[in-house]
Amino acid sequence: MSNLNSTPAGERIHIGLFGRRNAGKSSLINALTGQKLAVVADVPGTTTDPVLKAMELLPLGPVLMMDTAGIDDTGELGALRVQKSLQMLNKTDIAIVVIDSSAGIAEEDKKLLQRIRDKELSCVVVFTKADLAKKGSASNEIPSKDPCTQKVSTDAIPASLPQITVSAETGENIRELKELLAHLVPQKKAPYPICSDLIRPGDTILLVTPIDSAAPKGRLILPQQQTIRDIIDTGASAIVTQENNVTHALANLKTSPAMVITDSQAFGKVNQSVPKEINLTSFSILMARHKGNLEQAVLGVAALKTLKDGDHILISEGCTHHRQCGDIGTEKLPKWICEFTGKDFKMSWTSGTEFPADLSPYRLIIHCGGCMLNEREMQYRYRCAADQHIPMTNYGLCIAYTHGILKRSLSVFPRLAEKL
Repeated sequence: MSNLNSTPAGERIHIGLFGRRNAGKSSLINALTGQKLAVVADVPGTTTDPVLKAMELLPLGPVLMMDTAGIDDTGELGALRVQKSLQMLNKTDIAIVVIDSSAGIAEEDKKLLQRIRDKELSCVVVFTKADLAKKGSASNEIPSKDPCTQKVSTDAIPASLPQITVSAETGENIRELKELLAHLVPQKKAPYPICSDLIRPGDTILLVTPIDSAAPKGRLILPQQQTIRDIIDTGASAIVTQENNVTHALANLKTSPAMVITDSQAFGKVNQSVPKEINLTSFSILMARHKGNLEQAVLGVAALKTLKDGDHILISEGCTHHRQCGDIGTEKLPKWICEFTGKDFKMSWTSGTEFPADLSPYRLIIHCGGCMLNEREMQYRYRCAADQHIPMTNYGLCIAYTHGILKRSLSVFPRLAEKL
């Protein structure tokens, strides 16, 4: 059975809670998870930034719960919070629209529901604070809005959207909400596996994983872990080495490997060590195909030929980490690009959930493999680039291109290699 440690964030069901300030989002997420993940207060605007928590939520299984700031926040800072909240829709698999049953539906809620419909997201509308509404109804304070007797106006909610009334305080209908969420889980299937369809049982695959100052201590990075698992699940064997030991590793194999998969930053050195008849590609190229974006990324990398001095390049990563000397995104990649083109560019960087809505200032976007982002988020980013006619590619393809080995790095994908 799946557990907290076995499922990467990018492979989890992403459940986002959205609504106005003080609608009860934080209380609801605490009730759903049985933990005090979010700070709860009567003061509107307590949640200022998205709160993310990977966990098991039965009967769904591994999920990523996302609590967001109110969509009706005000002021300059409030507008930024609203923008961040709405950005979280781009990675949401199931949206929970939270409405205070005593306050009813506001214009912000209607606009939010329209956004969710436009994005074709699974959604449930949750009316909160049923315990307070009952008290108010008993004392004639809010007799016309008793959610327990379904008197809340739902004219703005499409009949196709499921609705439920809950109380985070008493636990009323919390279990029923979990059951409802389980039935809303989208049937997700990645466009392609990482590499299992490219290899056969009994094959040997050589993996090249540089261990430098930027590598995590005591473990491999996520794409390497996922690739190894995909290989052994296929019945093939994974041999792992560093870039300085590739020649030695190949010499010790009785038969040539079916494929060599390398970290993109070692492309140049590994290309020199691996005979031309052996297929060579990278983790990030395989990850781009796994997320469904490889073809657009292959077409996007050609923009490197047309860039001019002073053009603006955006380098975006899906995770956040401490930048170190020799970091691939901020140091190595910009250096290789400038050396290859002989030009100087303006560079900008984003990480984590940050991705600009307006991409017009950029002439090229270079993204990491996106192992920490789910398929929906990665496809959203590539769609944004395509809609605004900005070429977008990824680390592996860009590095292969600047090292003159792009066609070889796509040898396992003959149809795409023909496009070059």
